[in-house]
Formats: sequence, C-alpha cells, structure tokens
Amino acid sequence: MEQERLTAYINSLDAGCPSYLRQIEQKAREALIPVIRRETQSFLRTALTLHQPRSILEVGTAVGFSALLMCEYAPRDCQITTIENYAPRITAAQENFRKYKREGQIRLLEGDAGKILAKLSGVYECIFMDAAKGQYIRWLPDILRLLSPGGMLLSDNVLQEGEIIQSRFLVERRNRTIHKRMRDYLYELTHHPELHTCVLPLGDGLAMSVKKCENGERFERDC
Repeated sequence: MEQERLTAYINSLDAGCPSYLRQIEQKAREALIPVIRRETQSFLRTALTLHQPRSILEVGTAVGFSALLMCEYAPRDCQITTIENYAPRITAAQENFRKYKREGQIRLLEGDAGKILAKLSGVYECIFMDAAKGQYIRWLPDILRLLSPGGMLLSDNVLQEGEIIQSRFLVERRNRTIHKRMRDYLYELTHHPELHTCVLPLGDGLAMSVKKCENGERFERDC
C-alpha cells in the first residue's frame, strides 16, 4: 500500500505527454489494451531526451502509443520501426499514425516478431521491448545483433508484478515457463559481456541496458 501511494505521488508530479497522447492512452485503457505505465512514460521521455537516438526499433506496437511518444521526444529526424502481430491493433496503430501525420516517420512491420527480427539488418540506437515477455530471451541474440555500440535497450514489464522473485514452485503452473524465461533473460542482460544493465523497480519493472563500445571504453556518442 505504501508503494502504491508513493507511485501515485510520483505520477502526480509528472508534467505528462501532449493531450493527443493522453486521449490515445485513455481510449486504449478503456478497451483493456496495455499501454506503458505513467512512471515508465516519464522515464522513457527522459531517456530519449538524453540519448537522442535517430533510429529506434520497437517490439510490440499495440495501438501505437509508445511509438508516437518516442516521436515526440527523439530527434526530429528519428526513424522508428515497430513490430506488431495482432491484426486489430495493427489497424488501430496505422490509423493513429496517419491521424497524427507520423506515417512517414514510423514504419510498422506486420507479423511474428521472431521471424521479422531474424530478417532485419542494419543497426538501431535504441530498442524498446514491450511484447510477449516469454519470448524476450529467444529474441535476445537478434536484438544484440541489431543494437548499435553505445545503443540503449529498454525492456519493459520484467518483474511480472513482483512474481519474478518467487520460487517457481510458488508460481501458478501455467505461468512457470514465462517465469523461468524472464529470470533467464534478466540474468543474461546483467551478465552479458557486451552489456551494462540496471534493473529498475519502475512500473512493472524496466531493464535498461547499454551495449558496450567495441573498444571497451566508456560510451561516447560516436564510438
């Protein structure tokens, strides 16, 4: 209860997003479509303002809220590629991108994320993971291949409402596979030789990873 009050207070301080994004968020929540939490929105805005990525890959478009949010706080010339597999959400996202005149900046790829990631080439300065949590560990090799040196990887909803700290035997049987895979994913992020990672108790958990530069030195913009 104390944590809930603290989160509510922190969110009350948030200056918020542009009004059109609030409208998209409210409509999505009314339809029970997941949207990144307020405290995660605030962190994402700050991280993008600091990092200024010009190429972003998002895994999990939903109705396009987070892609549009990233457009607002990334550089004006930033290009975003986003992946979604669920047809009704694809339609809603495309409508939102057209309505707010971002269809030239956001490229939506339709289909299974694992198959699409395997075929993508090039590098991205920021990757935002917000899709099927049990697949994060399977996608990680391609994510690391696509992430530029010095690039930022943000993985949302990694603490599973606190269930991640439970023994697998205390987790409902139907949730044990995703529980194990997420634990494996967090271990890989925090122990991978190519990454610096911190796991934040923000929203439902957010992992922030930075890919080390090839020379092993501290991150520089042009490393």
